[in-house]
Amino acid sequence: MSTEAMRHAVTIEEVAAAAGVSRSTVSRVVNGSTAVSPEALEAVKRAISELNYVPNRAARSLASQKTHAVALIVPEDTTRFFGDPFFAAIVSGISSRLSRSDYVLNLFIASDDPGDKTTSYVRSGAVDGAVVVSHHTSDTFIERIASVVPVVYGGRPVRERERDYYVDVDNVRGAYDATVYLIESGRRRIATITGPLDMPAGIDRLQGYRDALAAFDLDEHAIEDGNFTADGGADAMRRILAAGPPPDAVFAASDLMARGALTALTAEGLRVPDDVALIGFDDSPVATSVIPQLTTVRQPSFQQGERMASVLIDLLAGRHPRHVTILETELVIRDSV
Repeated sequence: MSTEAMRHAVTIEEVAAAAGVSRSTVSRVVNGSTAVSPEALEAVKRAISELNYVPNRAARSLASQKTHAVALIVPEDTTRFFGDPFFAAIVSGISSRLSRSDYVLNLFIASDDPGDKTTSYVRSGAVDGAVVVSHHTSDTFIERIASVVPVVYGGRPVRERERDYYVDVDNVRGAYDATVYLIESGRRRIATITGPLDMPAGIDRLQGYRDALAAFDLDEHAIEDGNFTADGGADAMRRILAAGPPPDAVFAASDLMARGALTALTAEGLRVPDDVALIGFDDSPVATSVIPQLTTVRQPSFQQGERMASVLIDLLAGRHPRHVTILETELVIRDSV
């Protein structure tokens, strides 16, 4: 998106007129001053929302002045962010690339945006651009941010548009390769533990699993959502086991969910891989911290973070990077199959 397209025509005077207050009152609200009556504050906020007003300092920043700061926005709760090694690798890659530039990183972790805090901060001109990782269909506040500053997504956006920039891995192919490996190993009752299906990664990895079964004319044994967490993976595995005959293989769409599945299988007296083969996705440190060590789909998370930061830096420099970058995955064979 060009900086011209992201400029906003509405002036502070128009906001003041719509709110029935003075220009200085609007300025105080925009700058976070508490010296404003509750009535005036509400009127100004309502006018800003209705007019889609962007403070002038954001427009000036986009046009010429640089803050030399970018926002990393992770629409998740803190438990998931700090508990999932995928995020650590992504952030390390972003930080590595930014360390070789003039930009510093601001981190925002939120499962939603209560009070529009993140949105207001970014729209105020405090950063030059943003990187968004792990977004869901409910994260509509991201669209308000993307209307003001350049945004690069980690993973295919939920509502993909031609003008979007994103860096992703080939999730469909990775899941397909994992499931085919299970089939070619002689497994026929193959279940899958998916990520949330309001996330493109969850959707795409389920599609890869289904494509592989269809290619070999096999039925889906069981599909359960594990929420990309270890506890969710364990719960999903228990639901699969309770529903009928146990599978002879499981493709879990993350290593954390595979670890949870392994715990549940062991508790039921089922051996991996003798009774049930198990494949994860990520090739995170989790894969080698369990016994047996996990066969898994390696995704280059650190490289993905670096590429995301590079694309954003190119956009901010006025260059024209590719809109879509897809990185390859690799099946890593260990002891769980």
